[in-house]
Amino acid sequence: MKILFYDTKSYDEKFFREALANFHGIEIEFTRSDLDIRTASLAQGFDAVCAFVSSDVSAPVLTILHRQGIRLVLMRCAGYNNVDLKAAAEYDIRIMRVPGYSPEAVAEHAMALALASNRRIHKAYNKVRENDFSLNGLMGFNFYGKTAGIIGTGKIGAAMCRICHGFGMKVIAYDVYENPSLKNNVEYVSLEQLLAESDLISLHCPLTDSTYHIINIDTIKKMKDGVILVNTSRGALVNTEDLIEGIRLPKFSGVGLDVYEEETRNVFEDRSDEILEHSTTARLLSFPHVVITSHQGFFTREALSAIADTTLLNAMDALAGKPSANDVTHSS
Repeated sequence: MKILFYDTKSYDEKFFREALANFHGIEIEFTRSDLDIRTASLAQGFDAVCAFVSSDVSAPVLTILHRQGIRLVLMRCAGYNNVDLKAAAEYDIRIMRVPGYSPEAVAEHAMALALASNRRIHKAYNKVRENDFSLNGLMGFNFYGKTAGIIGTGKIGAAMCRICHGFGMKVIAYDVYENPSLKNNVEYVSLEQLLAESDLISLHCPLTDSTYHIINIDTIKKMKDGVILVNTSRGALVNTEDLIEGIRLPKFSGVGLDVYEEETRNVFEDRSDEILEHSTTARLLSFPHVVITSHQGFFTREALSAIADTTLLNAMDALAGKPSANDVTHSS
């Protein structure tokens, strides 16, 4: 099987080449171009393509891939909201993903964002660099004894629950399905109760029709004053304009974002010499208690190794015609 690997970064190539030694019958060619309607034709002569969270796997792109003879799209990520599953089914293109690479990697980053925004680590760092050792503007609050509200308790959300419990926090959660592994330390409540009682709210749910803009001005107004909001899941879970309005109320004592709306062109790219077409990032960063990182929650050695192994295992299953729990279907 020949795979064209889109949107290659140096670390992608390193970890996939290392993993490839254990998988025979698979060849990979790497390209720095991301998958979109302009680059889909590069897949001519390949059996499969490997795409990522920022790739365009829409119906027009899948049409081109179908014409190139592509029958497999390997998503080297958990999310697949950028994939037109209906079009994939029509073209008989198999979509496979990596549902769980390192839940702890993302959860630990979520807590890092919560702590950084709460204790103003980003501001303190810059102050000290300029020999300003005053404490003005740096006050936070103890997490110990406070309430953490986790929205979404899959593998990553469950890992965040365990971290918050380890901090001595009361942990409440909202999810359509309860995770039985959390029954001893987590209380499931309604979304309204979670919003009203939580001192820290962390988002760990997939992006679906029901969760799109789950954080909006109405839900923000139901939150405690001085709450900390963290999103390491999907940008569109939060309505950015409403978030900015909520920050100005002011509703939040801290906001930590690893993802946000309009981030697609920015993800993993160095745009330091450009004038950005959207002011979203600049507007959010203008607030002293907002911390933004560049979709790096997954970015640990352990996670990258697991992503490579699982992606290549998916390719081997596809090559053998075997069904897999990592298949994504239109009904998923």
